[in-house]
Amino acid sequence: MKIAALYDIHGNLPALNAVLEELKAVQPDLIVVGGDIVSGPMPGQALERLFLLGDQVRSIRGNGDREAVMAFDGLPLSPDLPEEVREVTRWVAGQLTRSQRDFLATLPEQLVLHVEGLGSVLFCHATVRNDEEIFTPITLTERLNVIFSHVEQEIVVCGHTHMQFERCVGNLRILNAGSVGMPYADRPGAYWLLLSPQGYEFRWTGYDGEAVAQEIRVSGYPQAQEFAEENVLKVPPAAEVAKIFERMAEERWSQEG
Repeated sequence: MKIAALYDIHGNLPALNAVLEELKAVQPDLIVVGGDIVSGPMPGQALERLFLLGDQVRSIRGNGDREAVMAFDGLPLSPDLPEEVREVTRWVAGQLTRSQRDFLATLPEQLVLHVEGLGSVLFCHATVRNDEEIFTPITLTERLNVIFSHVEQEIVVCGHTHMQFERCVGNLRILNAGSVGMPYADRPGAYWLLLSPQGYEFRWTGYDGEAVAQEIRVSGYPQAQEFAEENVLKVPPAAEVAKIFERMAEERWSQEG
């Protein structure tokens, strides 16, 4: 089986379309969408594009999808979320239809598939423990041992932090697929992961940034200009973001400890 793992689309429909166009040549047996599908400028359109692929797609839930459903239902969002994030989440929820909301609400948190040559692969959004836990390329191995201590599969594929990287904990291989729609990387574009009997490959798909930025600017998204400038025309460097995320993770670990 050949699997394309597309994570963190974040409502970036043109980026998704660019990857799907490339997949016509790759011809995966299955596309796994790893959560945070809608939290971005074209949420409903991105979902509908995936619906067109039918059974070729299996999806799991991300924290952004969960929060969009909560906002759709009129439930209070976490007070820990910055106000600008809550504003965006409410806007995203307002773009969804009832059937789209119901689809997101029923998504599983994890998916396990077997890939010949690689073994059993567990797909989750952030970590196996929840959909927003942070770890990075520079997280201490001791912490990874705790986070992934109960995993029985050979490989875990995750996202959430929007950067491609690989970590190993004993015999377990942890792969971050990166982000299709909102990457932290060395250059703009869409980042995803390909799994096959021959192994795994971090992939990148380029697209016309200026054209995509213009589509986003007229989307009505509350932070359209910022998204176009900071996540399409240029992107935050993964190494810098990893340091920020790691400080956040360390603070949470100290609170939990």
